[in-house]
Amino acid sequence: MRLNGTTAIVTGGASGFGAGIVEKFLAEGARVMIADINGEAAANLAARHDAAIAQTVDVGDAASVRAMASAALEGFGQVDILVNNAGVTHLPAPMEDIGEDDFDRVCRVNMKSVYLSARALVAHMKSRRTGTILNIASTAGLSPRPNLSWYNASKGWVITATRAMAVELAPHGIRVNALAPVAGETPLLKSFMSEDTPEMRARFLSTIPLGRFSTPSDMGNAAAFLCSQEASMITGVALEVDGGRCI
Repeated sequence: MRLNGTTAIVTGGASGFGAGIVEKFLAEGARVMIADINGEAAANLAARHDAAIAQTVDVGDAASVRAMASAALEGFGQVDILVNNAGVTHLPAPMEDIGEDDFDRVCRVNMKSVYLSARALVAHMKSRRTGTILNIASTAGLSPRPNLSWYNASKGWVITATRAMAVELAPHGIRVNALAPVAGETPLLKSFMSEDTPEMRARFLSTIPLGRFSTPSDMGNAAAFLCSQEASMITGVALEVDGGRCI
């Protein structure tokens, strides 16, 4: 129960890595807002847990993010933990062939969302002189794969933003860290690989020394540690949850 008595918002929390983080936080005693653009999926997951509430959110829209923050503060009274997990990618292709709409969507969901959530919740955390922010980055931001250039760049931005936020917010008692998973068994996996075939999976897995994908439970375990008091001296890191992919 390392998160007992805390409250958390997890964006993109209805599926994939986000759902793994939600489940682990709840098991560790937190009250959790499951915030997702798929409001029905968020509500279905929240209905299984007394300590969870659901919120429909478009993380790239300022008004929607403000509404999310207001609902969390109204429902919980405070927000101790913010997990910026929502993310998208573009299909693999040469960088010059990625359309402007796909580029804008990647920037909006992966990057602008971190900015908007900070605008909505950092002042609250500063007023309490405590808080933890966890941004979900990717090994793509550390060791880019070809044909995912703009996704790679967005996750590199997340890692740099994490470090910038950490150094600025440390005097206010707020820690900011990131997780960098390798691709996992999530709805985004097919997008990373272009096609989900046994041959493509084998090729992808051959680049991961431990020989498997990141799982939602892997992410939940790492997130629970970084957001707990056990990690009270850790800020500004991008923890690789990647089976050795970046070695």
